Amino acid sequence: MTRRIAAGIFCLVLSLASIDAHVIVTPRESAPGAEQVYTISVPVEGTVASMSVELEIPAGLHVMQVASGEGFTSDVKKENNRIVSITWKKEIKPKEPAAKFTFTAHNPQSGTLQWKAHQTFADGSVRHWVAERGAKTADGKPADPASVTTIVAKGSGTAKPAADPAHDHKP
Repeated sequence: MTRRIAAGIFCLVLSLASIDAHVIVTPRESAPGAEQVYTISVPVEGTVASMSVELEIPAGLHVMQVASGEGFTSDVKKENNRIVSITWKKEIKPKEPAAKFTFTAHNPQSGTLQWKAHQTFADGSVRHWVAERGAKTADGKPADPASVTTIVAKGSGTAKPAADPAHDHKP
């Protein structure tokens, strides 16, 4: 009986961890210096529609193109002729499939890209998906994690990051 309770608690914790992942950027790994198409997936798992998402572009990454599409708009913010953030605007109602937006960028030669995102909802509230993996808020709750892409040379033997239930589901 104790094993059943422990198994139930474990399953509950895993399901809650995946519920908390909102803004996801893929792929999770990419090659150094590559021209990469990135996809940002924005689901709504609550009861309030999502209206926009702003994605901060990590240093060293150079955005070449932001894909356009039907039903949404996108705006870019530049500093010194470099795109530093992209904002997509589209109403995504609760229970609708996740919205997917794409852009093409030239990767840096190494490092980890931390995708800080700011999701604005119809009620004016904003969720800031900016925390490091495993970070906690001041009251000890899990912080809203930023999605991460690791720049890895093919055949380098570099191990993948440890499993992260908040990011390891398919968008």
